[in-house]
Amino acid sequence: MSALSGDKRLWLGIAISLALLALLFRSVDPSELLRAFRGINGVWLIPAVVCTFLSYLMRAVRWKYLLSPLKQTSFPNLVSATLIGYMANNLLPARLGELVRAYVLGEREGIDTGAVVATLVIDRLADGFTVLLLLVTAVFTLRLPPGSEAAQQGLVAGGYITLGLYLAVVVFLVLLRRNTMGTIRLLESLLRPFPGKIAEKVIPFLGAFIDGARITPHWRERLALVASSLVIWGFAVFPIHCVLKAFGLDFPIPVSLFIMVLLVFAVMVPASPGFVGTYHAACVYGLLALGVPRGMALSVAIVIHGINFFPVIVVGLACLWRENLSLGALGKRALDRNPHAEGP
Repeated sequence: MSALSGDKRLWLGIAISLALLALLFRSVDPSELLRAFRGINGVWLIPAVVCTFLSYLMRAVRWKYLLSPLKQTSFPNLVSATLIGYMANNLLPARLGELVRAYVLGEREGIDTGAVVATLVIDRLADGFTVLLLLVTAVFTLRLPPGSEAAQQGLVAGGYITLGLYLAVVVFLVLLRRNTMGTIRLLESLLRPFPGKIAEKVIPFLGAFIDGARITPHWRERLALVASSLVIWGFAVFPIHCVLKAFGLDFPIPVSLFIMVLLVFAVMVPASPGFVGTYHAACVYGLLALGVPRGMALSVAIVIHGINFFPVIVVGLACLWRENLSLGALGKRALDRNPHAEGP
């Protein structure tokens, strides 16, 4: 049942991606796209790629602090697992990159994969609250042109929805920590309508998950977690600013924050591997709201996606080759070890 559901999600994502790409390219004159690409200043793309990789390195730094209650892990192993994970996210369906990332590090460091996945849940929560901070900053510092009030209201509504989702996860984690048995019994009752093998995998997995869902007790390391989260997203926003500059679009930083927040919302929508289509649509419609011509907006979206897509694939595959691992085998092992990836 879970495999069928996974297949349906995959095909749904591919259908959404193809539909959005068809919509975007159908409404753009190819000659307009070519003119935009010819006018690009490639010098700006260098710092964009560099900052993108610096954001991955900072993710490895933050992950080291999250793992410190479990083990003092090797930084090269963290960097390699991070790059392999993000490469896998771009090539494998169902966002398996996170599970691949956890599996690779767990195998290299001898840590239970469930405990590693728990640190990645906290990692994602840190991302979520940092993005909410960026959203608040964008809402209060950016004023869209007249006629774009609906877009600004949609941005605020998306922020409230995202806040609600993250708070729900936080509440679940707090309940799981403070009343473990009660929360597990509740989860067992919720899983009864589904095949028994799901509960058989999920419930034992929670034991390892609880072990990993701990934050360092040292206040300096907690401050480092906060600081590294801000630096990660600073490095993520700056490449967007660089690409806009490369196309001659002299927008202030709040515009780059605005586009980044839209891209974060876009990757939550089902899509093909690499978030093709949804990523482009979010960028295009965000720029259209700012008065950028459609052809120029699509060109910018293609380049921003390319910078986040191709370089990490190349480096991630190199790390995979160095580790003597297979991407297909990793995806299968990650699924086998992690009941998270299965579901009704």
